[in-house]
Amino acid sequence: MTDVLIQVCTDVFVFQRGFRFRYGCEGPSHGGLPGATSEKNRKTYPTVKICNYQGQARVVVQLVTALTAVPHLHAHSLVGKQCDKGICIADLQSKDSTISFPNLGILHVTKKNVAKTLEERMIEAFKLGYNCGVSIHPDIDSVQGEVRVPREVTEHHLSVIRNAAAMQAKEMDLSVVRLMFTAFLPDSDGGFSRRLEPVVSEPIYDSKAPNASNLKIVRMDRTAGCVTGGEEVYLLCDKVQKDDIQVRFYEEDDSGLTWEALGDFSPTDVHRQFAIVFKTPKYRDQNLQKPTSVFVQLKRKSDNETSEPKPFTYHPQILDKEEVQRKRQKTLPNFQDFSGHGGGSLYRGGGGGGGPAAGGGPGSTGRAFHTSNQVFLSPSEFDAKEQLDQVTSRLLDAIFHYSVTADSAYLLAPQRSLMAAQDVNGDTGLHLAVLHNQQEALKSLTQVVSALPGEEVLNMRNHLYQTPLHLAVITQQKEAVEALLLAGADPTLTDRHGNTVLHLAAQHEGGGMIQFLLQHRELRELLDQTNTAGLCAIHLAVLANQLSSLRELLEGGANVEIQERSCGRTALHLATETDNVSLAGCLLLEGNAKVDCCTFDGSTPLHIAAGRGSVKLTALLMAAGADPRKENFEPLFFREEDEEESCEKESEDEEEDEGYIPGTTPFSMAATLQVHVASEPLVNLTTRKVKQALCGTLESEGCWENLAHSLGLGILNTAFRLSPSPAKTLLDSYEVTRTQRISCSQKPGKRPLEDCVDKLLPISPAGFRWNDQGAAGCSEVSRRVQSAEHPGGGAARERGSACHQRDEW
Repeated sequence: MTDVLIQVCTDVFVFQRGFRFRYGCEGPSHGGLPGATSEKNRKTYPTVKICNYQGQARVVVQLVTALTAVPHLHAHSLVGKQCDKGICIADLQSKDSTISFPNLGILHVTKKNVAKTLEERMIEAFKLGYNCGVSIHPDIDSVQGEVRVPREVTEHHLSVIRNAAAMQAKEMDLSVVRLMFTAFLPDSDGGFSRRLEPVVSEPIYDSKAPNASNLKIVRMDRTAGCVTGGEEVYLLCDKVQKDDIQVRFYEEDDSGLTWEALGDFSPTDVHRQFAIVFKTPKYRDQNLQKPTSVFVQLKRKSDNETSEPKPFTYHPQILDKEEVQRKRQKTLPNFQDFSGHGGGSLYRGGGGGGGPAAGGGPGSTGRAFHTSNQVFLSPSEFDAKEQLDQVTSRLLDAIFHYSVTADSAYLLAPQRSLMAAQDVNGDTGLHLAVLHNQQEALKSLTQVVSALPGEEVLNMRNHLYQTPLHLAVITQQKEAVEALLLAGADPTLTDRHGNTVLHLAAQHEGGGMIQFLLQHRELRELLDQTNTAGLCAIHLAVLANQLSSLRELLEGGANVEIQERSCGRTALHLATETDNVSLAGCLLLEGNAKVDCCTFDGSTPLHIAAGRGSVKLTALLMAAGADPRKENFEPLFFREEDEEESCEKESEDEEEDEGYIPGTTPFSMAATLQVHVASEPLVNLTTRKVKQALCGTLESEGCWENLAHSLGLGILNTAFRLSPSPAKTLLDSYEVTRTQRISCSQKPGKRPLEDCVDKLLPISPAGFRWNDQGAAGCSEVSRRVQSAEHPGGGAARERGSACHQRDEW
């Protein structure tokens, strides 16, 4: 090789992200592979330039993998001019320094032919010396010198290549490739054997693959929310992968990024690759005083690709949503402001000063005829005076009765016609009595109002669509609730959100309000009633994290399996979404909730727990008997090989197998890319005899609870105790949740379960021990389990009893 610097450069090195990989039955590609800057009237294509060299050369273009540390040959084929057997070979003339490839297409291999095609590609590359820059097998990779071609392929080479092709085919991503350009210069014999170092392009994605498409937000049903976050947003988008997508909120100023957070959702919230239902994150400033604008965008985890950002507005938090505190702080005028200055009348035109209502004084509009000392009234004035006398008489009687009995109802009775009057907020006297916690005034008002025939004053709503009974529940006034119900208030009426009194009580802390309401049998019919959001009282109690309210609802007969109407979640689903072990445990243990209840798309609570990576909820649900292999209706993968099916001719049985797409299971959701898979099992409990022996020993020695605490599952001991075999349930839960607990950085040799068992079990070295394969000495354990007396067993049991503790939910 000459000492003159020779290298391969590419003028077009980056390509458009999505390019259609076509199956053989579809015919040739419509147009070649374009560059990233290619436009309708100015197209660019892959172009190679050999720098610092003038003369003939041969350029070989191959497809290689994109996501491996070292490139491997890819099973897909290049098609077009100068292409044969999946690779493209073009000769560079001596007068030229660049060569272009305008008609390159990519032929998609069918899945069943990947290994076979890859094997043929490897053999051909080895034979012709085109395997430089790619990894096939150490025995093959070592033969990369400048030797004469074609090389001889021995049986050993064929065997090595066959095994390598089978292994690489299993891990090959068929949705992305890269182009590898290798230049060969002529040797003294005229052959092209002097190889330059190859260069590899940026990834080229199949346009049908989810990770190939450009991210794009198409529509959102909400573009603003409260700084507290947690508000549900429905987002429509172009194709995404449910385990490779994030919804990113961020804020920038002149100095750069000032805040970012991610929307809250799990893989089960991504619908068929085109819709995401997420909850907004909390904004950085919870005391925001005025609306502020941020941005929201989609972000792909694997390559950090983002969509075009869309604006989103955060609004200040409304602390007094029901406006109770605002109305309580309203100042009242002094008593003197009502009484007037000239006399003591509380009524406009009353006595004491001879006002206009009496017919005298300035401003009088009545027609009176004065003759000497007599006053003559017109007929209409005479009727008015008679009515005034009657009102005055009733008021006097009311004052006399009140003076004798001290019952304010006598004072209110003459004002019956004013009971329906509303203030500027739409509140009646009943609303105000509840708001200001005036129990005696409320009782007097209800006595008067209940005597009004045909009046609905008890159930009148203010401007927030609240009845007095709603306010009594919101402010937790049992005495007021009782007075209103006895007077005939309707408990089935709803507020502006469709909430009944039971919905409102479920969202507020303790106080026994729900238990108090359910003493009235007619209110039990409201347990299954939904509000405008499709939520029942039991759902609201879970979302508000009100354990006491949840227990009161369960005791009152609430249906623990009832589904909310938006997507069919039960209370157990909601508790799992919020990662609330206490509420989930209460629903399972006290409410006997079905652990495998399904949403409209077939997802169980275990799907949600596994998708969100919640170890404790996963363990709890597994302990309650959840099925980790139950499929939902979301396909585990999407068939993007419709063309492939039409091209392949298979037997009827094979077509049936190929046509079946399994649903997603919790087990498949738990196996994320973040989990390290050790070279050997953490603990070998696949042998039934070993597992039974270990469970028996743990329970007989009283150490299973200590083991649960050591493994981080002690909070679930209450659930484990309900199982016929607590130790077995513990080990089953640990085996499922461990895939979520092990970080990528953990060394493969670390085995926490074995270490914990060795520390906890008081057994001599000759007794229960883990062997090199992670199994236990079964014979000794079996003997010890069957034996009536164990060395140190009594002490162990005492220690187990001493550490026994009641885990409260």
